[in-house]
Amino acid sequence: MNRPIDLRELAGFLDEANKHGYAAGGKKVSPTRISSKDLEYKKGNLIYHDTYFGVRDYIGEEVVYKDEKPIWGANYLGFILDDGFAADQVYDFLKKSLTQEYDDIIPVRGPKFFEEGDYQYINTAEGKLDKFTGKEEILFKDKVVYRAFYHGGFIK
Repeated sequence: MNRPIDLRELAGFLDEANKHGYAAGGKKVSPTRISSKDLEYKKGNLIYHDTYFGVRDYIGEEVVYKDEKPIWGANYLGFILDDGFAADQVYDFLKKSLTQEYDDIIPVRGPKFFEEGDYQYINTAEGKLDKFTGKEEILFKDKVVYRAFYHGGFIK
């Protein structure tokens, strides 16, 4: 199969971009759409651009460009399930989860599992970086309080 980028190179770049993006406060750039929040990470001829909307419940899209051509993308939708939790409570833990080192799952969100105190992060994905779907959840004392769905792959 003719791919626009080697999967190992893409995986390494996404790992770096994720750790320099939303979870780390990221490099904010001018919004590309009305009311969007946009982040960008560049390395060599690769650019990662993340555009999202919302705070407590959100939707977004990530695109990787090679030589300024879109080659890979992912869409995601996340939401807090329990009104008793403030967004900061959940998303501070999510950010910590997304910055963990891992090699046990495709590098599009966080590791398969991360735990700290009463919180647990669980991430499941099917497929490879070329075509995938996934779900992440945050549990507090074994109760699911947050869920996100994501999917993506190569752009041809």
